[in-house]
Amino acid sequence: MSKVIRIGTRDSELALWQANTVSHKLRSLGFKTELMPVKSTGDLVLDKPLYELGITGIFTKTLDIAMINGDIDIAVHSMKDVPTALPKGMVQAAILERADVQDILVHKGDLKFLTSKGTIATGSLRRKAQWLHRYPEHKVVDLRGNVNTRLKKLEDSEWNGAIFANAGLERIGLKPKDHSVLDWMIPAPAQGAMLVVAMENDHFCREALSKLNHSETELCTKIERDFLRKLEGGCTAPIGALAQIENGQVHFRGVLFSLDGKERIAIEKTISLSKAERFGGVCAEEVLNDGGSELMKRIKAEINT
Repeated sequence: MSKVIRIGTRDSELALWQANTVSHKLRSLGFKTELMPVKSTGDLVLDKPLYELGITGIFTKTLDIAMINGDIDIAVHSMKDVPTALPKGMVQAAILERADVQDILVHKGDLKFLTSKGTIATGSLRRKAQWLHRYPEHKVVDLRGNVNTRLKKLEDSEWNGAIFANAGLERIGLKPKDHSVLDWMIPAPAQGAMLVVAMENDHFCREALSKLNHSETELCTKIERDFLRKLEGGCTAPIGALAQIENGQVHFRGVLFSLDGKERIAIEKTISLSKAERFGGVCAEEVLNDGGSELMKRIKAEINT
């Protein structure tokens, strides 16, 4: 175990927390590690919504290049930020046990605005569409940056609230008292999960990381990401997906919205654990046949105009 595993990560507080978590787990198994923080395009360009930047894997591309160039050995990501297709020669080496999957609303003062007009901030098409579906009279404004930056922007604004992933705020101890759990909002595929990638031919790192893999989280996130892949969503469509295992069965909820939140195509199904391997793709096929195919075409046309 003399090799030092160089861990690539974005340099935000949350990304560093995630990388340090992986580092500590590897060190507890006797491996040597070193953190290698970098800034991604998604962290540097904050004046445009993500879908307008037109880059697949905007938060992962910089680390992908660093790994392919041999500057780092592994990279740690929030799994929901990772494209469903990894670069050639790169593999999913470990998925850590998932944290809470839910979105929360961080708000100012009371929630009276929910019954009237309000302004909510988010950089996510999925969150925007679901919010407008439930609160069509509200205005949703774009919000970019890391968790700390977004909380500060909310504090300095006249907005009523902003939507965050609960797991991210909890991990770095920044969840404010004034928040509400959005239990009606279906999360992003793989939300709350941490993914570690390595090069396919790096057997040392892959063997080390295999010891950190959580099989239930691996299966659930595979189903959700298969659903996303089949719908061809990526970061460019309002798609939510959640698979959960209970009593030997997998329960799945998936949804596709129009950009304005007015149209909603949803699916909810349960299948036995032994038959779950292709469950995500099957559910996506049902959504596509239920009008999802035409809706996806319209979404892509709207985004590209």
